[in-house]
Amino acid sequence: MEKASNIPENYQRIMPYLIINDGEKFIKFMQNVFDAREQYKQMRDEKTIMHAEINIKGSTIMFADCTDTYHQQNSGMFIYVDSCDETYKKAIDNGAQSIMPPADQSYGRSAGVKDPFGNTWWITNPI
Repeated sequence: MEKASNIPENYQRIMPYLIINDGEKFIKFMQNVFDAREQYKQMRDEKTIMHAEINIKGSTIMFADCTDTYHQQNSGMFIYVDSCDETYKKAIDNGAQSIMPPADQSYGRSAGVKDPFGNTWWITNPI
């Protein structure tokens, strides 16, 4: 894939930007379930994340805590993982709700969860 020369390293051309409730817990959830790495965090005050970034194997997700000005904005995301079943279990163990248990599909083994922050994750390991 061709990358524009002015896009900073560790960023892709399109990145999700979430506005969520309790970004600190979101970071922990993402680390526990998807082995995310915190790559940047700037606080608005002692409790509110103004802007943060996590990285999952080369893909960056940006997010901030919701405020009176910036209301919660969730997303649905599709993520390839090494093991759908293991990742699904980690998600459930970390407070996610099942949307669809792991099942074999024509494109791989796939499951769906809603994380504690309102985002939907379609977790798939390819065939």
